[in-house]
Amino acid sequence: MTPDPCTIDHAEAFLVDIDVETVRTDAIQAFTKQETIFVRIRTSAGDGLGYSYTIGTGGTAVLALLKTDLLPRLIGQDASRPEAVWRDLLMSTHATAVGAVTSLALAAVDLAVWDLRSKVTGVPLWQLLGGAQDRLPLYDSEGGWLHLEPAQLVESAAKVLDQGWRGLKIKVGRSAAEDEARVAATRDALGPDVALLVDANQGFTVAEARRRCDMLAAHGVGWLEEPLPADDVSGHVRLAAQSAVPIAVGESIYSLAGFREYIGRGGCDFVQVDVSRIGGITPWMKVAHLAEAFGLKVAPHFLMEIHVSLACAVPNACFVEFIPQLRSVTTTELVIESGHALAPTSPGLGISWDHDALDRMATR
Repeated sequence: MTPDPCTIDHAEAFLVDIDVETVRTDAIQAFTKQETIFVRIRTSAGDGLGYSYTIGTGGTAVLALLKTDLLPRLIGQDASRPEAVWRDLLMSTHATAVGAVTSLALAAVDLAVWDLRSKVTGVPLWQLLGGAQDRLPLYDSEGGWLHLEPAQLVESAAKVLDQGWRGLKIKVGRSAAEDEARVAATRDALGPDVALLVDANQGFTVAEARRRCDMLAAHGVGWLEEPLPADDVSGHVRLAAQSAVPIAVGESIYSLAGFREYIGRGGCDFVQVDVSRIGGITPWMKVAHLAEAFGLKVAPHFLMEIHVSLACAVPNACFVEFIPQLRSVTTTELVIESGHALAPTSPGLGISWDHDALDRMATR
């Protein structure tokens, strides 16, 4: 019997450390490097390349799980059936799921499978997944890190206005007075028509977040992101019920069930699902559709190079976050036009990898 052309006959994983492009600090941590975990699969129909990441620790644990447990199971599987592949791998590591390491490992495989499927069909990923929008508004996060002073935030706001982007996100987590000065200066510089978004990176208690919300509302803040520790669903529910500022969560949630709890209980207003941390494109789409069923908008976290395709696939996405981090290993960049990120036109993930750079930088 002739094997299916999408039968996986080879799978490999490797790690590439990518230096951060600028200093990145928030209320609880610094982004020291991007440990980028790649998975390459091969079939007679072609190859697929997927990736996931950490911001400085744990990448070797993800790589070890892939090499020891997941990649051997891929051989002989049908890459045209991403749901079946993802489910098989999830169940094979059920004792370690749900967890960050398992989700990050699953994501690298799942992106490789979808990359291959899109290439084989010849259809760009955003269209293959639904094709709801061909572009989305862009907001900047690179100009808003916590170590930046008000004058520097004003400079960032001027760049956003000059480029015609639709929003700027700044970090909070200093003293109340310092945070207010930073927010006020940024709003004054942006004017009333550009979104000002605020990210606390899980740095507040419920009481402290309540105190900040009135100030943030007075400055027309579009959302308060991760105000509390991500596992405090009840706290987010209480805060969301009282806050005049919409609450955004998602970058630190690693399962569909976690989003079900937040969304079903009213703990958030914006869903910031991260394709690597949720475990890949397959579960990312389920979260996006769950959010749609509850009338919520999706604004994915980080990874703009892949998230532009996923966000454009669904009707309820509202933003793409600008944080460039793959320039050292790619040959093209996100296409931006009139303040919008444009969906890629090529099949696959829509990322043009510099394979020479990947081979040079890889540790296996």
